[in-house]
Amino acid sequence: MVVSKQNYEDLRKQRLEENKRRMEELHLPLLTKALKTAHSPKPSPMKRTQPRAIGTEMVMVRRSGRVANLPAPVYKEITLYERVELPKGKRKYSYRRSDLANRVYASDEERAYATTKAEELEANLEGDHPSFVKPMLPSHVTGGFWLGLPGYFCRNHLPKNDGTVTLIDEEGEEYPTVYLAHKIGLSGGWRGFSLSHELVDGDALVFQLIEPTVFKVYIIRCSGYKEGEINDASDA
Repeated sequence: MVVSKQNYEDLRKQRLEENKRRMEELHLPLLTKALKTAHSPKPSPMKRTQPRAIGTEMVMVRRSGRVANLPAPVYKEITLYERVELPKGKRKYSYRRSDLANRVYASDEERAYATTKAEELEANLEGDHPSFVKPMLPSHVTGGFWLGLPGYFCRNHLPKNDGTVTLIDEEGEEYPTVYLAHKIGLSGGWRGFSLSHELVDGDALVFQLIEPTVFKVYIIRCSGYKEGEINDASDA
């Protein structure tokens, strides 16, 4: 027996309605919806991407709202100055450029003049105190400010351990310095002495050891060479 197409469609719809009614009686649609909600995957949080650096720029951060809209400042190199302090009762301040580009180098004639005058002064010092002459080099009066002392003198007259060595200038002002025995020279404190007395390349110093750790220091300026030439020209 052949079922017509129309009858087949009617039977299919009837069965669908019956099945739907049975599912509603069993509350299957609500159960299915609850299961889908419980097992649905949570959306993954959006990943934040870091911006890609394309260059660098040096600017000053403006934290005040009043100047936030002003142009960025212009940076330039500046020269630092050092303040030199002496012990209480003998206090003064001296400033000098420490820019290495402004070094002034003495001529051979100026250097020889100062050294010769210093040797003459040393020869005429009174007393039996040991002494030596030290011509100034650029490293002594600019940059590192390290003063190496004659090895033979240190081995024979100065302490074997690090300590304080005091320098006394011709005006009686005292300058404590750090003596490094293993390096044979003066470190901390020598910079202050050099700046306060405006020492330059070519000057010559006479160091006279008047006490076990105290030097009397005499300064001969290399600029005296040109001053002498000027005086000689005036006399002629």
